[in-house]
Amino acid sequence: MELAVREFGADRDRITFTTIDSGKKGLLGIGKALAVVEAEYEPGKAETALDYLSGILSAMGIDAELVLTESEEGAVIDIQGEMTGAVIGRRGETLDALQYLTGMAANKNDREYYRISLDSCGYREKRKTALEELAKKIAKTVLRTGRSTTLEPMNPYERRMIHAAISEIEGVTSKSIGEEPYRKVVISSTNPPRGDRQRGRRNDRGGERRGSRYGDREIKRDPHSMDLMKTSFEKDYKKPKPEDTLPAGDLYGRLDIDF
Repeated sequence: MELAVREFGADRDRITFTTIDSGKKGLLGIGKALAVVEAEYEPGKAETALDYLSGILSAMGIDAELVLTESEEGAVIDIQGEMTGAVIGRRGETLDALQYLTGMAANKNDREYYRISLDSCGYREKRKTALEELAKKIAKTVLRTGRSTTLEPMNPYERRMIHAAISEIEGVTSKSIGEEPYRKVVISSTNPPRGDRQRGRRNDRGGERRGSRYGDREIKRDPHSMDLMKTSFEKDYKKPKPEDTLPAGDLYGRLDIDF
């Protein structure tokens, strides 16, 4: 048993021992037979994740140190080294992909999900801070102008951070539109634009005037004309998605993938 512990380099309570032959004491050393014990060690999900990630980084030609932190909720693996830029990728896209693959490898053939999160030299926290500042800046503009602003496409993880930041600002709201991977966040004011309060002038007959006069001509505007110019794709693009109702605090949600 001690030999198995040294061989596997694991704690004794994580090794399964099965006695195949209990052996014989013999008489005066005659007929003595040693016991035969089978030892089996199955790496935990965190260790499986480390081994898998280490293999991928090696194949990418990246020399990095992996620092594992485990908790009841899962494990966080911090990738440290000089080539963190290649690990993170454009706006964290490579890091997200590595996290997805590593999580899949760790949870293979097991119904009980174990969350694996990847970070690299504090990137996640830095990105979170940057997105929160962006949300506050856009919200300030929306409150001033009353006009909605559409952000560039983001992954679900970053969209949730924007939603979380906007939910704490009074007078603005947010929703996601579009399809992956071009899904975006729209930030809007809960108050109507200032210009709308000045519209709806009445004509002499008491009805609402729908046109504008240029000299002696009156140009009629069809209120449905803009809708006719929109394609079906544009109309579908504005439909809210279920992701808008996800808890904003679950920043490292399970990757199914809406990570």
